[in-house]
Formats: sequence, C-alpha cells, structure tokens
Amino acid sequence: MTTREESDSLGSRRIPADAYYGIHTVRACENFPISARPINIYPTLIRALASIKQAAARANARIGVLEAGRAKLIEAACQEVIDGQLHDQFIVDIIQGGAGTSTNMNTNEVITNRALELAGRQKGDYAWLHPNDHTNCSQSTNDVYPTAVKLALAFALEGLLGELEALADGFGAKAEEFSGILKIGRTQLQDAVPMTLGQEFQAFSVTLHEDVQRLREAVALLHEVNMGATAIGTGINAPEGYRQEVIRQLRAVTGLAVVSSGDLIESTSDTGVFVTFSGALKRTALKLSKICNDLRLLSSGPQAGFAEINLPPRQAGSSIMPGKVNPVIPEAVNQVAFAVAGADVTVSMAVESGQLQLNAFEPVIAHSLLQSMTWLQQACGTLHRHCVQEITANEQRLRDSVARSATVITALAPVLGYARAAQLAKLALSSHRPVTQLVGETELLEPAELARLLDPGTLTGAVQATPAQAVRR
Repeated sequence: MTTREESDSLGSRRIPADAYYGIHTVRACENFPISARPINIYPTLIRALASIKQAAARANARIGVLEAGRAKLIEAACQEVIDGQLHDQFIVDIIQGGAGTSTNMNTNEVITNRALELAGRQKGDYAWLHPNDHTNCSQSTNDVYPTAVKLALAFALEGLLGELEALADGFGAKAEEFSGILKIGRTQLQDAVPMTLGQEFQAFSVTLHEDVQRLREAVALLHEVNMGATAIGTGINAPEGYRQEVIRQLRAVTGLAVVSSGDLIESTSDTGVFVTFSGALKRTALKLSKICNDLRLLSSGPQAGFAEINLPPRQAGSSIMPGKVNPVIPEAVNQVAFAVAGADVTVSMAVESGQLQLNAFEPVIAHSLLQSMTWLQQACGTLHRHCVQEITANEQRLRDSVARSATVITALAPVLGYARAAQLAKLALSSHRPVTQLVGETELLEPAELARLLDPGTLTGAVQATPAQAVRR
C-alpha cells in the first residue's frame, strides 16, 4: 500500500496515500475501537460539520483572517461533503473521549486534503493549507462540536417529522374508513361504553399530530449555538467580528434560523437543550408504543382474543405452529420505543456529568439522540407502510359484541336511575340476554324512546343527545 508520512506533537505515522483523513484520525481510530460505528452512520452530522466549516471559511475570509483563495478551496471541499461526497472518510468512532475533538480533527483533515487536491497539490501538504491553522481557523472543538450536534438534530428532524405526519395521516384515513363501525370501548381492559372504530383510530391520529407540534417546538431550542466561543466561551483566538459573521454565514449555508447564545461561557458548558429534546423524542416514542400495544390487543386471536381488527400478515409467526401469524410490525416499533427511552436515560446521565466549563460526554449524547431519531423515523415508516395502511375491521364480530354488551345500559341510567340500571346490567350478564330485550320486557321505556337512547349516533356522541323522557310507571 502506498503511504504518506504525517507528523504531530506525538511523532510520525504512515497514512494511506489516497486517504483524505490524516494522523489525528488514525490515532483516534486506534484509541477508540468502541462501538464499531463510525460517525458517517449519521449523514446529518457530517453535513452539519461541513456546513460549519464552510460558514467559518466564509466568515474568516470576510473579516480578513483567511486568504480568499484558500477560503474558496475550503468552501468547495465543504460543499462536496454537504452534497454527500467523501462521507466514507469520516471514520472515527462515534463514541470517543475528548468531547468530540477526534470528530473535529477528522473533519478538518478530510476537508483540508480535498481542498489541497482541488488546488492541484498533494494530500498532506499542510505547509500550504493546514487542517488547524486554516480549516479550523477561529474555531475550537468546543464550539464546533455542540453546534454540529444541534444542526444535525435539526436536519434529522425533517425526515422524522415527514414519516410521523404520514403515519398520523394514515391513522386518520383509517378513522374515516371505520367511521360507521360501532364497537365497545374499554377502560382497564373491561367493557366500557360504545364508540366507533373510527373514533378509536382518530384518537391515534390526533395524538401523533400533537407530537409533531411538540417536536417542532423542541427543535427551535436547537437553533441557539455557541459559535465564536472557542475553547471555553471567552472567544480566545476568534477575531473581532467573527462571532457575528459566522452566524450570518451559518444561516445562509444551512437555511436554519440559528442565533448566537446570549452567554457563550454558559452555553459552552450547558447541555440542557439535549435533555429537553430527548424528552420530546421519548414522549413520541412512548405514545407510539402505546398505540402499538393497542393494535396488538385489538388484533389478538384470531379466535381466542379480541379479534376486532386484522393486521396484515407479514411473515410466518412460528417454526412449530403452522399457520400462526404474529403482529411483528407493532412489536418492532415497541422495541424501538424501549431503546429511545433507554437513550433518554443515557442523555440525562451524560448531561448531569458535565464538569465546569465543558461537557466531555457530548459524543454519547449525539449518538443517543441521532440513533433515536433514525430508529423512530424508520419505525414510523414501517408501521405506516407495512401495517396501518392494510388494517381491516372484523365488522361482524364488532356488531355482535355491541349487541350483547350490557354496557349500553349506561345510556339509560339518566332515565332509569343508576341502581335500577345496575340491576338490569347484572341480570343481562347472568342471563346472557341483551339489555334491550330486558328493558322491553319490563316496559320501563317506550320502544321509540329506547330506540332513540340506544341509537348509535347518540351512544358515540356523534349526535347531540336530547333530554331523556320520563320513565314509564
């Protein structure tokens, strides 16, 4: 293998000649063989890092601390990375010591060597263009990395919200399809009053749309960044005017409404925004998991369970029981929710463990949040396309359960009185006879009044109930 030699303060190393990364990346790969997951598994993080380097190059050129020609080369290399090129060169492990320094060094080296190549020079010609002196000019890992994580989360949210909204709309479409199907509701897994299957699915749709809004509110907090803070927030080595200019350029590059933090020392050490954002992700995951629990219950059976709905059969469910089919899609989504809840604990512990002017544990925060978003996005898409779109209703079973349910007596309680209604419900359960038949036999209500009170529209709230008429004596 053809190699080139690079040196740092610790000595020299041989680097593959065609590699865009350099000595710092090689050392980091040796030091952190932790997760076997390179940072390039999160493309939005690589895009965010390149966006920051591009904005910094523009800002440095505008304030006169970086020669325009070099700045243009850095910008061009950054744009290629933003467009998806060279991601295979971002190879340091996502879990690393050093508060993200290895990630920043990897980024500086890749962009610098590509810029050198664009200039017609050899990779590693750092005397002409240096990863730290030029590509990292006016910056520190301690403002680049947390800013990159925030931007990466904002970028990643676009995909997650798209799938979450599509899933919510999918439940809404099913709600319309099932709007005329009456069923028995349940509380505490016991029979409750009637509702429609459409109402049940509409509730799923509404709760997910609410979480879309909560996530949009949470992501707004990510737009406050500490670029210009450099090492600890004092702005050392950041020239006058750089802080304001890099924010302007970052807005232009990313299209996000980024703003500078009010206190750079505070924002460099504080990672509370990640707790808030993680909490919003966990809320979404847990609500999604609850919906999947409901889908599994409603489809349980198909003979000895609820069997009110049918989930699409996706694969054989048993290696020993022929014909068995399991609710594998909701089960997979449940497991994603468990992982997101666990990641939220990790984020909380990492945020609490920061010390003094920096939190050294932002890499595991980044990994936890980006993994949660990636998995949630895929889970929402899978649930929508492979399950919700093909759900059908067991209408006959639902009609039968309503017809024999004693809970419809609730609609008659305002007229009959609670005690008499309870006696009738008990009799209906013990005799296995419909409430309507028992009420008719006792002549407690006129047939027309009974029919009005037990009309499906009245039972489910679709029709405004009118005052009940007096009981026949």
